[in-house]
Amino acid sequence: MILVTGGAGFIGSNIVKELNNRGRNDILIVDDLTDGRKIRNLQMLDFYDYVDCLDFDEAVANGTLDVGPLEVIFHQGACADTMNYDGRYMMKNNFEGTKNLFHFAQEHRIPFIYASSASTYGHGNKGFCEEAACEEALNPYAYSKLFFDRYVRRFKDSLQSQVVGLRYFNVFGPNENHKDKMASLVRQMFYKLQETDEITLFEGTDGYGDGEQVRDFIYVKDVVNVNLFFWEHPELSGIYNCGTGEAKSFNRFMKAVIAYAGKGSIRYIPFPEVLKGKYQSFTEADTTKLLAAGYDKGFTPLEEAVAEYCELLDHNEGYLR
Repeated sequence: MILVTGGAGFIGSNIVKELNNRGRNDILIVDDLTDGRKIRNLQMLDFYDYVDCLDFDEAVANGTLDVGPLEVIFHQGACADTMNYDGRYMMKNNFEGTKNLFHFAQEHRIPFIYASSASTYGHGNKGFCEEAACEEALNPYAYSKLFFDRYVRRFKDSLQSQVVGLRYFNVFGPNENHKDKMASLVRQMFYKLQETDEITLFEGTDGYGDGEQVRDFIYVKDVVNVNLFFWEHPELSGIYNCGTGEAKSFNRFMKAVIAYAGKGSIRYIPFPEVLKGKYQSFTEADTTKLLAAGYDKGFTPLEEAVAEYCELLDHNEGYLR
């Protein structure tokens, strides 16, 4: 049996879909369906069973979880709202729950591959290498991820089974419909473009020109490939960046949407006061460690990935087929 927490969410549902493509349906999904829109993500998936996250977390914490032998745990479940400043909730949900599941995996010698975040690098002024010298957290979400990364490092010399943390950079792709303001700009601006013939981006900030802030945009298919690569290599443990290693500007990102639509222009709007001091104007994964581990599947070219996703937005509401 394969366990995928957050399996009805964005990255989790894409992992389950690829497992299905590889002939696996002995999958237990854990998630929170309070937002019933995520049910749409489940409809195209083939899996064995579903468990509510609160029941699951309680069973893990109480030592009463009994789901039979597990081959691997893909832990994608978390609150990913970077604008949620309820630190108590973030630590309870993202840190404590992950910590309990980590110890469950160690006790039962189950490979544990979990979602970390590039937000652990803060402004990025110290670089984007998987080491403490580069790390800082600008909000409770980032801290909840960073604190668990630091926690798990304490056990690096006494691990009983594989543990891999993947620091996701700017992921985009199908099945993110429920994420609203946290969804990628491709999804947000694709529909805005249909309605208004324009895309809006922020004016320049932090020394960057209008729309020239840069991020490491990575297609969700590539994120799935990285997750499954580590599952296929249980001898590897550690924290790894999950990005392309090549930063692209928001202008280039959105021009790919315009190219698909065959119409439209970009209008620049004032940079929001609320984001000043909390915004990453530059991210670029240092992929040295990932490539040294043997990952060789490459990354989908930006324009190709955007066009593929836009086709799904255009003809399938942005859901996987």
